[in-house]
Amino acid sequence: MPFLTKKMNWLAEQTLQQLIENIDEKPRVGAQAGDAVLKSENPHPVGGAGNLPMTLPSTRVRKVRRLRFSIGLFVVLFAAGGAGFYWWKHAQPQLPAGISWGNGRLEADEIDIDTKFPGRIAELGVDIGDMVTAGQLVGRMDTRDLQESLKKAQAQVKQAQHAIEEASANLEQQRTQQTLAAQELDRTQALLKNGWATKELFDQRKQALDGVNAGLSAATNRVAETERALEASEHDVGLYTVNINDNDLVAPRDGRIQYRIANIGEVLPAGGKVFTMLDISYVYMDIYLPAPESGKIKVGTEGRILLDAYPNSPIPAKVSFIASQAQFTPKTVETKSERDKLMFRIRVRIDPDRSRVHAASVRSGLPGVAYLRADPSVAWPKDLQGPP
Repeated sequence: MPFLTKKMNWLAEQTLQQLIENIDEKPRVGAQAGDAVLKSENPHPVGGAGNLPMTLPSTRVRKVRRLRFSIGLFVVLFAAGGAGFYWWKHAQPQLPAGISWGNGRLEADEIDIDTKFPGRIAELGVDIGDMVTAGQLVGRMDTRDLQESLKKAQAQVKQAQHAIEEASANLEQQRTQQTLAAQELDRTQALLKNGWATKELFDQRKQALDGVNAGLSAATNRVAETERALEASEHDVGLYTVNINDNDLVAPRDGRIQYRIANIGEVLPAGGKVFTMLDISYVYMDIYLPAPESGKIKVGTEGRILLDAYPNSPIPAKVSFIASQAQFTPKTVETKSERDKLMFRIRVRIDPDRSRVHAASVRSGLPGVAYLRADPSVAWPKDLQGPP
């Protein structure tokens, strides 16, 4: 690097000297008196045509000085820029063959906590930036109308239970009558054989038994009907209970509240957003690699994520997704120069357990670099081996 800097400075000085010599060699306007005046900072009157005094302007001197200053400044900036580029180029870590890298931003899945039914927000239990756990109650909708419907369904359940008791009692009564009618018919049939009863009496006993059997069948059906009515009422109670519970807004995953869209007292439609949270168990970085490199990467390939905010803390990760279609190029590629532009999106995901442990440090949008090791036999560089 010192040799390059000296070389660039020598070239800059030679260029500056050549430009100055070219400027000095240009034809000058005016007589020798004018040249004498130009060498002085302040012009003085000199004799001109007709022996009249005149003043030659010093504009040319100023222009020469300004040009020299501009050229010198340009050379200095050019040398500094070249030196800086050389330092940046050689300061980058030299990755061994088999390790690819790409720039990206750390992201976490966003989950919207919405209302299932239209209604008014009654309570909010969390705010922006709060950490929540799966199943935690974060808000509640107004459910007074559902509570009343639930009470009505519960009353219908009790009514159906009483109807079942009544139908069961009627059924028992019909069974008793059936038993009595059957016994009377048997006795009448025995008397009829001995001639002690008439045929008319036997027919009456038989018709009475048939009527009792029909009543017994109706009573049995009535019991089944009331039981179905009880089941329907119980289902109504369950439905209203579920609807009331669904009006409780709960966090589906562990994460951090990112946005609060609505406030207490607002009336929202079905599906109205109340909160947006970040799922800290699904933290990833999407990078883009050219086709020659992405072809060596597979799902499950080991990687490291190095964030700008934590440059000394590489985070272990693995490839969880590789796009099946290239981007940034036409669908039909015919030349190698176009094939070289093929880029595939690759998602590098951090282990969920590790993300939960470092939940306080998860920030969506943090820039960084993801490194992927296509060849497992290649050792990670020292700066990518440190504990996260």
